[in-house]
Amino acid sequence: MSYKSNLNRRLTIAVILTIVGSGLLIAGFIVPPLGVIDSSVLVAFGETSTFVAAILGIDYNYKYQIYKSKAPDDFK
Repeated sequence: MSYKSNLNRRLTIAVILTIVGSGLLIAGFIVPPLGVIDSSVLVAFGETSTFVAAILGIDYNYKYQIYKSKAPDDFK
């Protein structure tokens, strides 16, 4: 697996985690408790997913800048 495809995979995971985490945060506040899962569990998992996505996004940004500086011919 190339370095660029690894960066793209990390970015995809970060975007998915952001969407899922944000959706769970909203669901934790909007949906009344219908089942066994308490809303605080949804909120906690949503916050964790959003935090992990932010960390992956920051990591992606710095690794992409390094990759871009080492291989400038690919970005013209």
